Amino acid sequence: MAYWQWGDPLSANVVVCVHGLTRQGRDFDLLAQSLVDSAQGDLRVVCPDIVGRGQSDWLADPVGYQVPLYAADVLSLLNQLHAESAMARLDYVGTSMGGLIGLVLAGYKEMPLPSPVRRLVLNDVGPTLDPAAVQRIGNYVGQAGRFASVQAAADAMWAISTGFGPHTPAEWLALSEPMVVAASERSADGARKAAIPTEAQPQPSFLLHYDPAIGVPLRAITPEAAAQGEAIMWSLYDAITADTLLVRGASSDLLSSRTAQAMGERGPKARLIEFEGVGHAPTFVPAAQCAVVTSFLLD
Repeated sequence: MAYWQWGDPLSANVVVCVHGLTRQGRDFDLLAQSLVDSAQGDLRVVCPDIVGRGQSDWLADPVGYQVPLYAADVLSLLNQLHAESAMARLDYVGTSMGGLIGLVLAGYKEMPLPSPVRRLVLNDVGPTLDPAAVQRIGNYVGQAGRFASVQAAADAMWAISTGFGPHTPAEWLALSEPMVVAASERSADGARKAAIPTEAQPQPSFLLHYDPAIGVPLRAITPEAAAQGEAIMWSLYDAITADTLLVRGASSDLLSSRTAQAMGERGPKARLIEFEGVGHAPTFVPAAQCAVVTSFLLD
């Protein structure tokens, strides 16, 4: 599992930022820089590419693309970071799927974390997810093909990502570039390979930078399994002791206002911040969104 790191690698103060289902760690570039700047360098921000995404390897068996395995991987990463430089303070930011991973890490009392999660940011996600939104996401995951250019891929992603809210063309392209890879750099099983340009090569084509099979477990969820998973996630949420901030797109179709309200009334009683004109999910590209998280984690 690859990860991106910002700030001081020896700092005892660590923030881990974990992305959504089809995304990757570079989503947090601007937030990570904001955090490091505000901490005046005394901070280590780590943004992993969850397995099957970005620079990380793909799984041979897609059944493994589920939250329990992801949480185990992030736990291993945290323990590795702690071994490199002792961790005294751990904060966690999770968008969508990354937030569900955070519920496991912060809510499971027996989790052998190197340091308890002190502050937790859940970005547009909670124990109850709207079934129609889950189906919407499942319908497009892994369905994209090849693109003639990075811009073409960015345009295709925008067509299914308008819920992210207003972005300038430059902002969206910057978010999209790490999401694609030249087809010549990935083998059929997801292994990275060096591109060897030759004059005989055809025009370059680009693929989305994740394993299409990540959607297999999502599409296999039955209503009974969804209900069982929801109950487990609420029990984990209720066990959280970390100071918790819930960020929500005011137009989100995944996290309902009713669920958000319930999260403010039970468990860690999350503080709720909503962003107007945004659905699922805030990107932490706009300065105002970065400021909310930075202030919560560092003040």
